[in-house]
This record gives sequence, C-alpha cells and structure tokens, in this order.
Amino acid sequence: MTDRAALEQHLNRLLEPSRFKDYGPNGLQVEGRATVSHLVCGVTASLALIDAAIAAGADAILVHHGLFWRGQDGRVTGWMKQRLARLIQHDINLFAYHLPLDAHPALGNNAQLGARLGWVADGRFGEQDLGFTGALPATDLATLTEQVQTALGRAVTAVPGDGRPLRRVAWCSGGAQGYFEAAIAAGADVFLTGEISEPQAHYARETGVAFIAAGHHATERYGVQGVGAQVAQDLGLRWQFIDIDNPA
Repeated sequence: MTDRAALEQHLNRLLEPSRFKDYGPNGLQVEGRATVSHLVCGVTASLALIDAAIAAGADAILVHHGLFWRGQDGRVTGWMKQRLARLIQHDINLFAYHLPLDAHPALGNNAQLGARLGWVADGRFGEQDLGFTGALPATDLATLTEQVQTALGRAVTAVPGDGRPLRRVAWCSGGAQGYFEAAIAAGADVFLTGEISEPQAHYARETGVAFIAAGHHATERYGVQGVGAQVAQDLGLRWQFIDIDNPA
C-alpha cells in the first residue's frame, strides 16, 4: 500500500516524462482516492477498461493511452463524460504515460516487445530516439512473420522488400509507420510497427526494406505490464493487467 503522491513520484522517476515532447499530459490525469493498494494496468483508458478495473476493486489505473490529447475538443460530453463519471464516482486514480512508456530502455513498450520477440536492441533511431534497432539471425520475411504472429497471437500485415536476407531489424510500437524512412536510413532490412498507411507499401517495394504491421494495440500491451510489475514490487502493491481486445 502507498499513497497517490508517492505512486506518481515513483512513476515519474522511473519514466522521466519531462524528457519528452508529447501529445498530451503524462502522469496523474484524474485524481482519485489518496491511498492505493491495487493497481490495474491496461493499454487505453477506455470505458471497458475502467469498468473492468472497478469490478476488480482497483484504486488506480495505469495506461499508455490516457484521456487527454493536444488539440482535442475540451468539452466533457459523450464518451468523455462517461469515462470521467465512472472514475470520479468510484474515486479511482488514472495515470497515463505515452512516449515515456514507449521509450524506457528496459520496461517500455519497445524494450518489452523486443524481449518478447527475442530481439536485443543495439541502437536507437527516429524522433526522440523512440525506435530500437537490433541484429537478426539471417532469416526471411515468411519465417519472421510467422514468428511475430505466434508471439503476439494475431495475424499481421507484411509487405515484402526485395527478398534480401533479413539481418537488421528496426521496430517501434504503435502508430509509428511514419518512422519507416528513418528505419531505412538506420540500416534496417525490415521494420516492424503497429500500423501501416498507404505510402509505406510503396516505400517497401521501392527501397527493398520489408515492412510488418503487427497491430497498434498488440504491440503496446507489454510496457504497462513491465512498469506495473516493477512499481508494484517497489511499493508493495497488488497489480494486474487487464487486456481489452482491440483489432487495430
């Protein structure tokens, strides 16, 4: 058991949000009860996750995708009102960390995704050094795609390059398809992220670098688990990860 302020201070020390230029506020987004003994972790502060956390008896929720984003409509109506009403009614704290949770070198989304896939990072690339690079045992796209699908438990979208042996991989979880060109510049033979947009298929065909889109949600399930487990151990909390399925 700990208090809310100590939990936030611990998360901030661990994730260093002040280092990042982000798309929304990191840290405590909704204030709940002062004492925390049970922490629920999830990817997105959806109504389904909030209701599941209420049912589990949570005092606090830790997510990667919080409620507030730069440039959004500030009115508390519709889905926003529903989510906030549940949190306030049940006095639950909501903590959200976006880019800091992607970037942590050991516990973040990219580090934990790499560990799940058996990849060891040896470099960083892209804006704010969010992307990771590493070596692969020489393989081909079909074999690598099967490995990723087995590890993540879902089908992926794979766009072949020029058929070269895949010896260098670059990866960045979530919606990092815009990092593809930086991954190519970093020497990757294949780039993995969560999503693909129309231009990336052409880039893969024209540059020869393969592209794998493995799901935004699917690639961002692991950072909150790594951080949740560490924080729970450090502060003596009960914790659990609740996965709200998302096909994206």
